[in-house]
Amino acid sequence: MATLPQLLEEDIQALNEALQELLSKSDSTCSLVIDKGGFIITACGNADSFDTVTLSALAAASYAATEGIANLVSEPNFSSVYQQGEGHSLLVQNVDEFCLLTVIFKAQISVGAVKYYAADTIKKIARQLNRA
Repeated sequence: MATLPQLLEEDIQALNEALQELLSKSDSTCSLVIDKGGFIITACGNADSFDTVTLSALAAASYAATEGIANLVSEPNFSSVYQQGEGHSLLVQNVDEFCLLTVIFKAQISVGAVKYYAADTIKKIARQLNRA
């Protein structure tokens, strides 16, 4: 069974650059790369405003539940979870078999815009993890 590669400082720096670019382009509040077990790999933005440890665990569990639902309805491609709130919204998207991208953004920002910019970020994260 494959596992998440050991990440060096250069890998984390590349991930952080991709996350910062996403935050800048989408005007999001915080972005995280988490493993599918719910552990934070790296976080950027205003992460101090949130309990990111608990948020990561719950986001991973929510994504796992969505994968289970997808299997029940014979859908192989449920690749994201979107939680809309009054103040903030949350988008969790699959990166690869190991990781998820989690983005917290103000509810006034369009989820479509966040998804649009996240697509490029996901590719950058996946490439960096493959290099690692």
